Amino acid sequence: MDQKRRNFLKIAGISTLAGLGAGTGLGHLVDGAQSALAATAAPQGNTAGQHSGTAPSGKRYGLLIDARKFRENPALGERVVRACHETHNVPRFPEKDKKDEIKWIWMTHFENAFPEQPNLYPDQQTAEAELPILCNHCDNPPCVRVCPTQATFRNQDGIIVMDFHRCIGCRFCMAACPYGSRSFNWRDPRPFIDESTKNKDFPTRTRGVVEKCNFCAERLRQGLQPACVEACGDTKAMVFGDLNDPDSELRQMLRQNHTVQRNPSLGTHPSVFYIL
Repeated sequence: MDQKRRNFLKIAGISTLAGLGAGTGLGHLVDGAQSALAATAAPQGNTAGQHSGTAPSGKRYGLLIDARKFRENPALGERVVRACHETHNVPRFPEKDKKDEIKWIWMTHFENAFPEQPNLYPDQQTAEAELPILCNHCDNPPCVRVCPTQATFRNQDGIIVMDFHRCIGCRFCMAACPYGSRSFNWRDPRPFIDESTKNKDFPTRTRGVVEKCNFCAERLRQGLQPACVEACGDTKAMVFGDLNDPDSELRQMLRQNHTVQRNPSLGTHPSVFYIL
């Protein structure tokens, strides 16, 4: 379909929603979408959710999570979540405001993470243990296809990133993501960021913006590992690397272990793998 026609249809759809939702806060979507679509060119080389069956040239990042290590050491999960959230200024709301919770990475039970691979008779440790889940940075990301302003897009290195300034808060990406990996700021998150751990090198967000894991793209540019991987130390509970490099540690571990992805039948081609 012609790009102009695609943009027209996106605006038309949002205009309909705004008309139906007059007085409910949806009306701002039209102006926001129109102004953003006036400059919709995504960063150079953006694959915008297109899945050709072959990986782009250069690096393509992926992550391996060894769930066994998190079963053996439950404290590891808390360490990973804290490292990620402090690095990216994720707010901590009071327990009574659980509905407003923002999560980039979180711990959950097996049946929640892998509904397509039920374990009918798990041992007690497996049944009670939790494992980390996060954005899967899919090769075929449905979230990217539905974003009317290209606030979320896929870099050539495979990372699905967010441009917070382009986000108009329509939450189409949240509806499209089958993994529930995105959070919406229903209220201003900044008063709920711990000043003692605030990372002044990473932008805080405002009310009305969607956010999610970005594979620590800002750290990768500095030659660092993602915060969650670094928090695991030398346990190898999480291994990050280049899926395009057959000699990378990640590819070696994928060859040596049986791994699974979350909900493979959806055809999103996740870049996050699990050893169960």
